[in-house]
Amino acid sequence: MPPLLLLGSYYCRVPNAPPLLRLLLFFIIGAISGFGALSLEWIFETVVNWLGDWQQIQGSLPTRRYMSGLVGVALRQLMEVGPIEEGCKLVAVIIPTCYLQRRYRLLPSTIFLFTIAVALGFTAQENWIYLFHGTGSILDRSIGTPVHAMFSAPWGCALGIYISSTIRLHRDRKLVPRAWLNSVICHALVNVLSSAWRYSSPLRFLSYGLFPLLLWMFWRLEQLLRKVQGKSSRILVSGHTPQHRYWQRGLVLFTLMLGGNAIFGMFLLARTLSPLSPSQLLYPDILSFILSRFSLNLIVGALAWVIYRYLRHSARRRYF
Repeated sequence: MPPLLLLGSYYCRVPNAPPLLRLLLFFIIGAISGFGALSLEWIFETVVNWLGDWQQIQGSLPTRRYMSGLVGVALRQLMEVGPIEEGCKLVAVIIPTCYLQRRYRLLPSTIFLFTIAVALGFTAQENWIYLFHGTGSILDRSIGTPVHAMFSAPWGCALGIYISSTIRLHRDRKLVPRAWLNSVICHALVNVLSSAWRYSSPLRFLSYGLFPLLLWMFWRLEQLLRKVQGKSSRILVSGHTPQHRYWQRGLVLFTLMLGGNAIFGMFLLARTLSPLSPSQLLYPDILSFILSRFSLNLIVGALAWVIYRYLRHSARRRYF
C-alpha cells in the first residue's frame, strides 16, 4: 500500500498525467523487473563464485581489518546491486515507453511518472521479499518506500527530455548514461551507509550521513519533477559574492545534516518503541523518554526548517 499511495500522490500533483491504469501497468512491470533483478543478482554471484570465491575476493582487499567488511559491501554494491537493479528499472521503462511513443506524443513529465511508477513497483516487490523472509520490519520498509524512486529520478528525467524531444540532440542522448551512472553511484552509497551501523567505531558513524543524503536525494527528486514540468527550480544559493555563496552552501549542508538526523532520530525512536504495547507507552519513565527524544528531534528539525526558509527568502529577494 505505501508505494501505491505515493504513486497516487504524484499522479495528483502532475497536470496532464497519463491515465492511472497506465501508471498501474508500469507499476506491475516494475514489480516484474524486481524479480528479474533478483534472478540476475543470483546468476552474477553464482558465476563469480564459480570463477573465484566472492567472499574471499572481498576479504583479500588491501584494507585494514575493520574496514575490509565495509569495502567488500561497497564493491558488491558498485559491481552487482546498483548496476543490475538500475539497469532492470531502466529497461522496464524504455521498452513500454518506446511502444507508447509510436502511438502517442509523450511529455517529459509523463515519462518521469512512468519511471516513478516502475521504481515504486520495484519497491513493492522488494518489500514483499523482505517481509516474506522476515528480514525487514514494516516500519523499515515503509520508511524506505520512496528510495528507489529517488535513485532513478536522474535517468528518468534525462530519458524524458530525450524521448519527448522533437529534435533528438546528441547532447541529450549523452545525458542518459551519465544520469544512469549517477543513479548507480547513489544507489551503492545509500546501501553502504545503511550497513555502516553494523560495524565497530569509527565506521558506524558513517550511518549518520544516510538520512542527510536521502533528504538531499528527495530534494533532487522534487527539483527534477519541477524541471520536467517546465517549472523553475527552487534556488537556495543566491549570494552576490563568492564568500556569500560559500556561506549559503555551508548553510545548505548544515540544514541537510540537521534535518536528516532529525528524521533519523524519529526513525530510531519509532523503532525502539515498536515492540511495546500501547499500554506500556503510558508508563511514566517510557513516556518521559518519548517526550524528551521527540522534543529534541522536533527542535533540531524546526531549526533546519528555519534555515531553509531563510535561504528561500534570500533567493526570492535576490531574483524578485
